[in-house]
Amino acid sequence: MKSIVLAALLGVLGASAQAAIPAAPPRAADEGQGPYSQLILRGVTVINGTGAPAFGPADIVIEGNRIVRVASIGSPGAPINAAFRPKLAAGGREIDLTGQYVMPGLIDSHGHIGGDEQGVPAEYVYKLWLGHGITTVREPGCGNGIDWCVSESRRSEKNEIVAPRIFPYAFFGMGRSAPMTTPEDAREWVRDMKKRGALGLKCFGYRPDILQAGIEEMKKLGMRGTCHHAQMDVARVNVLNTARWGLTSMEHWYGLPEALFDGQTVQDYPAAYNYNNEHDRFSQAGRLWAQAAKPGSEKYEAVMKELLALDFTIDPTFTIYQANRGLMRARRADWHDEYTLPALWDFYTPNRDNHGSYFFDWGTEEEVAWRDNYQRWMAFVNDYKNHGGRVTVGSDSGYIYKLYGFGTIEELELLREAGFHPLEVIRAATLSGAELLGAADRIGSIEPGKLADMVVIADNPLANFKVLYGTGHIRLGSDGKVHRTAGVALTIKDGIVYDAARLRADVRAMVAKAKAERGITHLPQPGLE
Repeated sequence: MKSIVLAALLGVLGASAQAAIPAAPPRAADEGQGPYSQLILRGVTVINGTGAPAFGPADIVIEGNRIVRVASIGSPGAPINAAFRPKLAAGGREIDLTGQYVMPGLIDSHGHIGGDEQGVPAEYVYKLWLGHGITTVREPGCGNGIDWCVSESRRSEKNEIVAPRIFPYAFFGMGRSAPMTTPEDAREWVRDMKKRGALGLKCFGYRPDILQAGIEEMKKLGMRGTCHHAQMDVARVNVLNTARWGLTSMEHWYGLPEALFDGQTVQDYPAAYNYNNEHDRFSQAGRLWAQAAKPGSEKYEAVMKELLALDFTIDPTFTIYQANRGLMRARRADWHDEYTLPALWDFYTPNRDNHGSYFFDWGTEEEVAWRDNYQRWMAFVNDYKNHGGRVTVGSDSGYIYKLYGFGTIEELELLREAGFHPLEVIRAATLSGAELLGAADRIGSIEPGKLADMVVIADNPLANFKVLYGTGHIRLGSDGKVHRTAGVALTIKDGIVYDAARLRADVRAMVAKAKAERGITHLPQPGLE
C-alpha cells in the first residue's frame, strides 16, 4: 500500500501500483437470513441515531429491506399491553429481543479493504466489519483498483457477498500511466472515474490549478470528495483551499493546522527531515498542532467560521494514530491474538518499506508530543461539532496496529474522549456519516422508510462503548468470577439478519488456519523472539 500512497503523491497511479486482492467469495446459503416479507424485532430499546435519547420498549417492523414502523409499546419495567404491539402477518418472523439495544448500522467513513501488501483477503475484512455492526463503508481510495472496488460495491448492493455497503472513491489520478499536467487532464480523469462507477475522489494534494479543476468537475458531476492534505503539497493547498473549491470532507487532520498558521507559512521542519522516512514524517506530524493558532484567536475563529459556512465535514480518524501516543498499548490490544492474521502482523512490524510501520526508534519524546497533539486536535474537533459542524467516524484500519472493525469501535471511544456526548458519538457514526455520503434518505437512522441496517446488542453502548468490541468487555460478576460481554449479537444489513458472533468466529478460524500453516501458535513481539 505504501507504493500506492507514494504513487498518488507523485501523481502516477497506473495498473502496476494496484495489485488487487481476490474478490470476496459468493455468499453461502446459510450466511444471513432474510430478507423477510415481515420481520418484527420485539421489545428493544432504540437508539435511533439522530441524537435523540434511547426509548423503549419498542417493536421495530421491517418489510423486505425497509423499516415500516417503530412502535413504542409501553414503559420500562411495566407489563406490555399486547394491544399496543404490531401484529405479525402470515409468513412473517419475529425475534424476541426483550431488553436488548438496537441502533443504526455503523458507518465507517474511512475504511480501506486492504491490499496485497497486508496479505488480507476481502472476506476477512468484510466479516470483521459486519461482525462489529458496520453496515456501510466509504472506501476512500480503492487501492485494489477502481473497477475491482466498484464490482465489490455492486455485489454487496445485491447481497451476493457478505459485506457492508461500499461507497467507492478513487485516488486522484489513479489508473493513469503519467501525471496529470493540465486542468483538462484532471477534468477528463474525473469524468472517466464517474463512468466507471466511482462515487467520489480522494486526493493527497496536487498542483493547485490541476487539483482545483478536478474538484470542480467532481462537484459538477454530483460526486463527492475528500482529501488527506499530505505534507508534500499542503504548503500550496490546505483545507481552506479545497473546501472553497467544493471538496466535501477532509481525512485525518493534515491541512487544518496549516490553514490555522498565523506567523508562518510552512511547518517547522528540522533541517534533516525527509518525508520518505516515515519516522521523520510521523514524529514531526505529532508536533504540528502546537504550531497552529490558538482557540479563540482571530485566525482560529475565522477558519472555523468559513468551514462551517461551507458545510464541510471532518472525518478525524483519531484511532489510526493511537499507537503514536502509546505504542505498547496498541501493539498488545486484546484482539490481536485471535483476530490479526500473521501476514498483517508482519506488515505492522517496524519496517522501513511498509506504510505505517515506522516505529524505528519510537520513544518517550514522540509519545509525549503526540499526547499533546491529540489534546489540541480533539479540542478543535469538539469545538467544531459544538458550533454545528459535521464530524464523522472513520478508522483507516489495516495500518499502525489497527484492525478492521475493532478500530471503528475505538474511534467511538476516542470521540467520547474528545468531549462528545455518547449520543453525539452514535450520531457521528450513523446519521452524520450518511449525510456525508449523500445517503441520509436511505441509511443512518432508525426511521420508517429507511433501509433496515441495524445493530443489536445486549448491553447498553451509551454506558460503555467497549461492549461493542468483538472481544467483549471484562466485568467481575456477582459470582466473584471474571466474565466478558458478548459483543454485537446481530447485524442487520438490507433486511438480512447476520449472526455477528458467527462472523467473528469465521475470522478466528481464518487466523487459526494461517497460524497453523506457518507452524506458529502466537504472534511474535518485535525484538523479543
